[in-house]
Amino acid sequence: MWILALLMLAMAQTPPDLEHAKFEARAKDWRMGAIVYQVFVDRFAPSQNLEAKKKVIVAPRKLKEWSETPAPSKYDPKIGYPHVLEFWGGDLKSVQSKLDYIDSVGADVLYLTPIFKSYSNHKYDTEDYKAIAPEFGTRRDLLDLIADVHKRRKRIMLDGVFNHIGKTSPIFQEAQRGAKSRYRDWFTFGKEFSSGYKGWYGGAEMPALRLENPAVRDYLWNAPDSVLRSYLRDGIDGWRLDVAYDIGPRYLAEATKATHETKAGSAVIGEISGYPANWFGAVGGVFNFHSMQVVINMLNTEISGGRAGQMLARATQDAGIENLLRSWLQIDNHDTPRAADTIADRSLRRLAQALLFTLPGSPVIYYGSELGMHGAGDPQNRAPMRWDLANDKNPDLTWVRQLTRLRKKYPALRYGDFQALDTDSLLAFTRTTDKMGETVLVVVNPNNETTRETFATRVGRILSWGDMEDVLTGEKLPSKTGLLSVVMPARSVRLFVPSLKSFSGYSPFLRIP
Repeated sequence: MWILALLMLAMAQTPPDLEHAKFEARAKDWRMGAIVYQVFVDRFAPSQNLEAKKKVIVAPRKLKEWSETPAPSKYDPKIGYPHVLEFWGGDLKSVQSKLDYIDSVGADVLYLTPIFKSYSNHKYDTEDYKAIAPEFGTRRDLLDLIADVHKRRKRIMLDGVFNHIGKTSPIFQEAQRGAKSRYRDWFTFGKEFSSGYKGWYGGAEMPALRLENPAVRDYLWNAPDSVLRSYLRDGIDGWRLDVAYDIGPRYLAEATKATHETKAGSAVIGEISGYPANWFGAVGGVFNFHSMQVVINMLNTEISGGRAGQMLARATQDAGIENLLRSWLQIDNHDTPRAADTIADRSLRRLAQALLFTLPGSPVIYYGSELGMHGAGDPQNRAPMRWDLANDKNPDLTWVRQLTRLRKKYPALRYGDFQALDTDSLLAFTRTTDKMGETVLVVVNPNNETTRETFATRVGRILSWGDMEDVLTGEKLPSKTGLLSVVMPARSVRLFVPSLKSFSGYSPFLRIP
């Protein structure tokens, strides 16, 4: 009987009711379109007690001055790459001391690169998953940070490195002792490997875990006291899974299930940097570098704005809008050159950042990139935060803050549907909800000359009665029978919203949601 009742209720709902329910559910889902701030813990803010760091950062590891810039180094067979053993003294307490700044940028989620006990500064070579790196603090420090983040109504996510482990890990050290080790089957040993065992991408520093062994997966995510579940019980809100493509869809789905079992409504983002399709269900969201690479190719004049719109529309169709809304949009992160190096021209970089905050997904701000920090590659892209640039006179920071404010003001930019418009050299698209007043029409001119185009808005509720107003410049344009004619200056962006003004008390929008 209850199934029949549900069917009758569904049949009784009108399409507008269904539309409203869809957007209401999206609005309640923090994972959809949240603004993410990524922190590389060692480099974000210096510890208030750097002297204490010298007790845990001992040779061959080094503690550097905050004013120094990391530099590449040559591989040393004894210690690996020396630059990964250089520390600048950031820790969990210093991150917590800068939460006011992260709030001021407009972030909804704090994402930390790995914080587990490890030999390197990057922490992707885990020694002990269940211990916080001593140079970063303690489990108590993490709990305090989580509590402070939640008090501010933000979320916090950790980086899960579950495909491989560090060669200094006691688990791996015991496995190396011989075939009788209880951990021997956690790894793959053999003469065919240059180091005697399979390492991530062939390297010796990060032995690959044999996830086919159920004991490994129990330790990492399946068992009640597993690594993944224990930090969720501590209060974190989700996981970013490192090299998720190496873990594969079967085991990713297992880890995602464990995450949601432990904490309902938590997030699982897989580091999958290819085309954003076919991975959903195994993970909640993926790294969507694809959309921003389309943007970068457009800004480099390799493809037209109209062609970029077609490609973005196809990706949305293939991936599904709700899956993309839960995925992370990125221009840069700790593995790539910074945005200021990828897109050196500030006017073009502004366009890329505008699209980062208006295309479907969660925009990721890599610490310092909102300030215009440079870093052409590893390790320069992991340089200490330039706090001297974090002020109201910095035009890069002012622009990013403006974009985050607009994203919060217009819900369609966070969780609205996406529709590309039929253009030639311009890129234009709409973000819409079930509410007329929340519509945003985004137009970008990536060209070096002023460009005029006329195109259809493809939004039936935008009438010829009123104007479309650009929230960035105040420019107003009439929408005539569903067409918009724009004259776009070179390298410019417009965010048009409908003007719902009345005329002598009368408005045709009175009964239009």
